[in-house]
Amino acid sequence: MSDPRLLIFDLDGTLIDSQRDLATSVNASRAHLGLEPLEDQLIYSYVGNGAPVLIRRALGPEAAQGDVDRALEFFLHYYHEHKLDFTRLYPGVREALDELLAAGHVLAVLTNKPWRISEAIVEGLGVQGHFRRVYGGNSFAEKKPHPVGIDTLMAELSVPRERTVMVGDSWVDIRTARNAAVMACGVTYGFQPESLKADPPDLLIDNMMEMAAWVRANP
Repeated sequence: MSDPRLLIFDLDGTLIDSQRDLATSVNASRAHLGLEPLEDQLIYSYVGNGAPVLIRRALGPEAAQGDVDRALEFFLHYYHEHKLDFTRLYPGVREALDELLAAGHVLAVLTNKPWRISEAIVEGLGVQGHFRRVYGGNSFAEKKPHPVGIDTLMAELSVPRERTVMVGDSWVDIRTARNAAVMACGVTYGFQPESLKADPPDLLIDNMMEMAAWVRANP
């Protein structure tokens, strides 16, 4: 690719380290139903397909739908209140976003996390002004890996596929890029880097400053 214009970022595991707050919120939801806590690493493996799937996985296939609904409602309220207790930008993210924005690139967030919480996190971490759009898992009828989010961003921001890049930490993001026929960039430090072995990206980076350097080297 030459002259990448639109850079679309996943949120959890890509821009932000939200593992501790997510694990705490999931286990608070389990406690609300009288269940024992899960190991943090197991919860991390459940992240990526949106809050309803996260809670269903955390309760297990044997859980009644009514319990899943109650836990999900509790989770969304609890997580909204505790979303920034420990969540931080990964090292180099702020600097990379500053550089990319200053160079005239168009930046957006596409996550399966609920939109309202995503907006609040981006704002709370002081990077809301970097992004032209922030779309969440309830912004469209379909979540990632469906391409509707990328397709919508390209249409709204008037950027062609050949100048668009999706950046994420898991197979969900890579398959979203493939389904939208855009370039895929994976990060090695996120929640599910092992999933990139089965779905290898076009570009793999160890920190976001490498992404900024790659963009700078492909004018």
